[in-house]
Amino acid sequence: MSTAIPNAPESPSGDPEAASILVVDDDPDVVRFLEACLRWAGYDVRVAFNGEEALEAAVNLPPDLVLLDIMMPKLDGFEVAERLRRDARTSSCSIIMLSAKGLSSDKVLGLASGADDYIIKPFDGSELLARVKRTLRRSREMRAVSPLTGLPGNMRVQEEILRRVAGDIPFALLYADLDHFKAFNDHYGFVRGDGAIHTLARVATAVVQEFVGPQGFVGHVGGDDLVMIVPPEQAEPIAAELCWRFDQQAPALYDPEDVARGYIEVNDRQGNPRRFSLLTVSVGVATTQHRRFTHYGEAVAVATEMKQVAKRQPTSAYVVDSRTH
Repeated sequence: MSTAIPNAPESPSGDPEAASILVVDDDPDVVRFLEACLRWAGYDVRVAFNGEEALEAAVNLPPDLVLLDIMMPKLDGFEVAERLRRDARTSSCSIIMLSAKGLSSDKVLGLASGADDYIIKPFDGSELLARVKRTLRRSREMRAVSPLTGLPGNMRVQEEILRRVAGDIPFALLYADLDHFKAFNDHYGFVRGDGAIHTLARVATAVVQEFVGPQGFVGHVGGDDLVMIVPPEQAEPIAAELCWRFDQQAPALYDPEDVARGYIEVNDRQGNPRRFSLLTVSVGVATTQHRRFTHYGEAVAVATEMKQVAKRQPTSAYVVDSRTH
């Protein structure tokens, strides 16, 4: 392996320190080389020496990219990659696998485990940095992680649904958004509006993690719209818990006098004052428990339809589709 450190490239954002990288290898010499090379290029670097350490470090502070050795004690790189992809907190991390194995079957297995790229040892520092830069740039373009919530964006949501549909994996799609959000945003401003979205995202992530752990997925598709993908049997308990927990936290988003009144007053487009009750959440659920979806758009359309039905309720509510076709 070459230890020459090439000229430092810029990160995909133009600011090298904007990208964080977790280096995972059980060989201290390899870790030192990778850490020195990446720090020289301006990246923020953390290290782990086995698979269990890597998972703990990634969950506690999700990196932008994981450089992951395959042959390690306790958990090998394939298992680590699969677990990172299954956990909602780390599913959007990019992964580059490092291995002395150059067989095509190993590359296929690595990519099937969730890796974005595969580098064969020994490698040159210039090649490594070029591959890191390319992978991070592609990830930011394609996965569109929400800068507000840190959750996977539209592309990752679509990929996750397509993966389950293509693999005939049972799932439920929960589509949630806030009721009266525009009035809240107009009344309090964008900063507090973002705070309301962040609260919903935090509650949704916590509920999904507690109920199903890494089997669950939470994504932010824009505005105040979130999606959760969970096992079908957990869909209704999760939807109910999400509604209840958000209702407990919603009053803290308002000024005390508005909470006491139970509403805010906002002018409509004609300048007439209208009263809007406190924020609530509506959830529509599409599930394979009663039907089989054949494509991404079908599941989204059903969940959207159910969400509109839930919005007819004056309180936080969820509606589960029980139709068989």
